[in-house]
Amino acid sequence: MECLSQASYLIGDETTGRAVVVDPRRDTAEYVKDANAASLTIELIIETHFHADFLSGHLELSAATGASIAYGEAATTEFPSRKLADGEHISLGEVELEVRATPGHTPESISIVVYEHAGDAIPYGVLTGDTMFIGDVGRPDLLASVGRTPEELAGQLHESLQTQLLTLPDATRVFPAHGAGSACGKQLSTETVSTIGEQRAVNYALAARSADEFVDLVTEGQSAAPAYFAHDAALNRKQHRLLDESRKPESLTLEQVLELQQRGAAVLDTRDAGDFASGHVAGSTHIGIDGRFAEWAGSLLDPERAIVLVSRPGTELEAKNRLGRIGFDRVLGALPDPERAFAANPEVVRRGSRLTARALDERMATGEVTLVDVRSPGESALGTIPGAAAIPLNQLEAALDQFDPRRPIVVFCASGYRSSTAASLLRAAGFADVSDLYGGYPGWSRDRTT
Repeated sequence: MECLSQASYLIGDETTGRAVVVDPRRDTAEYVKDANAASLTIELIIETHFHADFLSGHLELSAATGASIAYGEAATTEFPSRKLADGEHISLGEVELEVRATPGHTPESISIVVYEHAGDAIPYGVLTGDTMFIGDVGRPDLLASVGRTPEELAGQLHESLQTQLLTLPDATRVFPAHGAGSACGKQLSTETVSTIGEQRAVNYALAARSADEFVDLVTEGQSAAPAYFAHDAALNRKQHRLLDESRKPESLTLEQVLELQQRGAAVLDTRDAGDFASGHVAGSTHIGIDGRFAEWAGSLLDPERAIVLVSRPGTELEAKNRLGRIGFDRVLGALPDPERAFAANPEVVRRGSRLTARALDERMATGEVTLVDVRSPGESALGTIPGAAAIPLNQLEAALDQFDPRRPIVVFCASGYRSSTAASLLRAAGFADVSDLYGGYPGWSRDRTT
């Protein structure tokens, strides 16, 4: 699931046809299709923990297959679920799974050791959930709101790593639940598989010489968790409405879109930045579907607020399902052909300003411009445009009172994706003269050296 850098796993035994799925996403037809293609029957759904970054598909997959749902012993759910004990073995035939309790990222976290044949001296691999990533470990700071301190959980995480995962043979493959781009860690690799031995050698967190040093390493410098994490972590414990991944959003007229907006719905434009700048509904939020769409939607929109989509034709169902993956289910419908609707109703259309690096230089020469860098702190620290205020995109709305609405504002990021979203938020908040930088900071920086 590239949008959220999330990985799930289908494990089956070809001799018996029995299978389990670990950490499924919410649109689950792909698992059923893959299992059928391999003549496998999904009997069990294992969740390594209560996920915060996405709404898992355990309920949908259970409804589709009849499979039971299982968590670690420390988990309590509002739906029927099986508790897996530390050290418990699950036989699929020749393939055997071993449950290891690995609390720390969350109290109920578990990892699943996979043996191709029961009794093998070296496991095929271990599914580490959010306990160990490639190049990192799970962040321990997501449960402060429910009374668990990052330091307490980091201590548990250190114990889990040392006694449950690093005791596995070095050749054991590591299959984590997330990769680069996820907000569940600081230094996640783009690689999707590693080994225990490789992580022992290169993972910065595992190089700590003591538990205290480990706690300091993994609690320092964590970025702010996206706003929707608490919503999803709570929802993953509950019985909730199932996602119908085949049902397209209702087609709406432009008049219906505007009426729903007047009644409080958020208009979410998912087209690319160029199309959005060429014409959009006033007050709409732009988050392009071709980027980290679900994560930014979850960070910037209210999960309880109804949503109306403005999408490139043929992408409405994908946008709805990707919102569904984070539990944003209140999609009222979509405008099916925005360009045609806007051409016929130019009076309701607004345009956005996108500046080239040369045009920005001309603006800067006048001294009458506010520059805002909406990249992450780590990105901005490596170089930014002189005089720019560094305010990450997910903190922008809380910082609006820092800006003079009478001054032109230019926002920039690394490519133009986040800055287009930032510009839409500023315009919706009433700032009249807002532009985003085409090509982002790298484009502007290249112009300085050519």
